[in-house]
Amino acid sequence: MFNLDSKGIESMLKKTLAALAIGSALLSAGQAMAADYVVDKEGQHAFVDFKISHLGYSYITGTFKDIDGKFSFDAAKPEASKIEFNVRTASVFTNHAERDKHIASKDFLDVGKFADAKFVSTSVKSTGKNADGKDTADVTGDLTLHGVTKPIVVKATFLGEGKDPWGGYRAGFEGTTSIKRSDFGKMMDLGPQSDAVELYISFEGVKAK
Repeated sequence: MFNLDSKGIESMLKKTLAALAIGSALLSAGQAMAADYVVDKEGQHAFVDFKISHLGYSYITGTFKDIDGKFSFDAAKPEASKIEFNVRTASVFTNHAERDKHIASKDFLDVGKFADAKFVSTSVKSTGKNADGKDTADVTGDLTLHGVTKPIVVKATFLGEGKDPWGGYRAGFEGTTSIKRSDFGKMMDLGPQSDAVELYISFEGVKAK
């Protein structure tokens, strides 16, 4: 049984309060480090590019011009990161007006019915560093395209963060993934060689004030 005098009790109380204060400060600091960002649509530092085989003879590449999104990120705790990315499907561009019109039609994206494609992350798993020493991660999430939602994994790379010349603070990423058109509803069949679509995503986010 402990036998404490008044000085001993006072000393224990001080130590307990100090420990609680330190713990609270550390918790607050950890929470404060996480930050919310808005994808830089205004400056158009955001890209969703795609590549698909044309009959097995060559490749068609393209992009989407109208993109926005937001994410939460802490370099010290990447697993806690979250991202939401939106693409207006009618903004498809392949440098050929008639082809763009066809891709937007009911044969493919059917933009009149499915105006948006969306990716919402569900988990982030750190995977180490790449050859350039950049942090990498597998970002798992739900992709909604052509009215169908499927889980996909994006191989992501954290490119860097810091102040910009306009008084803001930015963080940038890139990522790659591959999807199958046949997984996202019925579209015009172009043969098995044209089922896979490679996606490349690159963007900067501006820290919310």
